[in-house]
Amino acid sequence: MIPAEELQCLKAIALRGGCRGPVFVSTQSIGTMLAISQQTASRRLKALETQGLITRAMTADGQHVTVTKQGEEELRREFQEYSRIFSEGGKTYALHGAVVSGIGEGKYYMSLPAYKEQFKSHLGFEPYPGTLNIRLSHASVPIRKKIDALDWIRIKGFSTDGRTFGDAKCIPCRIGTIACGIVVPGRTHYPEDIIEVIAPMALRRKLGVEDSDSISVEVGP
Repeated sequence: MIPAEELQCLKAIALRGGCRGPVFVSTQSIGTMLAISQQTASRRLKALETQGLITRAMTADGQHVTVTKQGEEELRREFQEYSRIFSEGGKTYALHGAVVSGIGEGKYYMSLPAYKEQFKSHLGFEPYPGTLNIRLSHASVPIRKKIDALDWIRIKGFSTDGRTFGDAKCIPCRIGTIACGIVVPGRTHYPEDIIEVIAPMALRRKLGVEDSDSISVEVGP
């Protein structure tokens, strides 16, 4: 997570169109937008560049700045947090269940670049190659059906090397403070009492859980 003052500078560049391509800015213009000195604006631009959040091309009277993909990801994370805070009528759904072993398909599919790029774009993180499989309690199955009625993100299928990979869908969730995503393959007859969760790290190791351990997942603001 980048410091708040640098995030504000990144937002200012994005508001000028920096996510769409190079925009001309000067330390004076950034300073005016953020009510800071030119020297402070210069330091923040350098910090953003050092972290790989922007690229800069210097000119005699200023610089052309572009927000990188990494920078966009930081802004998307910020957007998701504000969306949770200000979502009108938003409701949090809690799913409870037990960790179970999968058949290893998640590791393969989460390693495919075409899927990884889409998850990274929509969820704000690159998924660890694998999923945490959870068998829901009987009481959580009806709640899962309510979640199915929410607005899910479509993950588009693709073809490569003569093989076709189908659509999937995902929705942001969290386990404790860890930002995750529930993934549902496009194939039919997917078990209604099983969910697959992806995250930027190996959840079993991070959470220290094994098969049959209880776990809870939250979906919503």
